[in-house]
Amino acid sequence: MSGIQSYKDLLIWQKGIEIVVLVYQLISDFPKDELYALSSQIKRSAVSIPSNIAEGYGRQSTQSYIQFIKIARGSLCELETQLLVAEKLSFIKSVNLYSDIMKQITEESKMINSFINKLESSKQ
Repeated sequence: MSGIQSYKDLLIWQKGIEIVVLVYQLISDFPKDELYALSSQIKRSAVSIPSNIAEGYGRQSTQSYIQFIKIARGSLCELETQLLVAEKLSFIKSVNLYSDIMKQITEESKMINSFINKLESSKQ
């Protein structure tokens, strides 16, 4: 990981932050009675993605780092599922924003999988 001075330099962390911002914009239109239900779950899973990438980086152990990146990947899948549920419940008001987030999730998933493969191959 030459040229990486901080977790903030990682594209997967940066993309994770972008997803969080977009998610917060999307759920601002959710019904108010969802504030402590699905909205809260969506926020937590979105924030968990870059948070776990950062925490894993801070562990300074490749094996631990891989584990935290895998947790971030799990949070990404959780977020995608929750957004699909919200869409089925007709909570989504901005179809364009929803579509953009789903594309970002797909891209982030590919990036995370590639990063995990790179970290695992560097261990050997």
